[in-house]
Amino acid sequence: MRHSLIAGSLLIAINLVLGVLLTPATIGQDETTDDAKAVQGTWTPVKAELAGTAWPDAVLKTIVLKMDAGKYEVSVGGKLDKGTYKQDPTARPRRLTIQGTDGPNAGKTFPCIYELDGDTLRVCYDLSGEKAPTKFATAPGTKLYLVTYARKKE
Repeated sequence: MRHSLIAGSLLIAINLVLGVLLTPATIGQDETTDDAKAVQGTWTPVKAELAGTAWPDAVLKTIVLKMDAGKYEVSVGGKLDKGTYKQDPTARPRRLTIQGTDGPNAGKTFPCIYELDGDTLRVCYDLSGEKAPTKFATAPGTKLYLVTYARKKE
């Protein structure tokens, strides 16, 4: 009997420890850290569309996005735009908030959703600045901009 009490107490202790370690806040912290590291790097668009219209490959080849530690820098045809980004990887779909600080988007905020799959990053921006999109799609008459980026190999 004493042996079963000790075993039962041990099981309760293990469950309590696991319950504390695996709280949603802890899971979110790991996910936040992983996503924050994973989006860092240099990205080039492989396809993009704005308001339901695909962008030509010639335009895509002029775009380079760099993300590092909460800061972004994008070059479009040699014109530079800089700012900050905040991630919420716990939202579904995951969210980004882009804040322009220098360049043509200085002072503007763009809510976005994103998904990350290895070396592919897909982002849907609301260029109106109103609210984060709910799905990865654009439509005529909107200011939704959907881009699929590939990580540039260093």
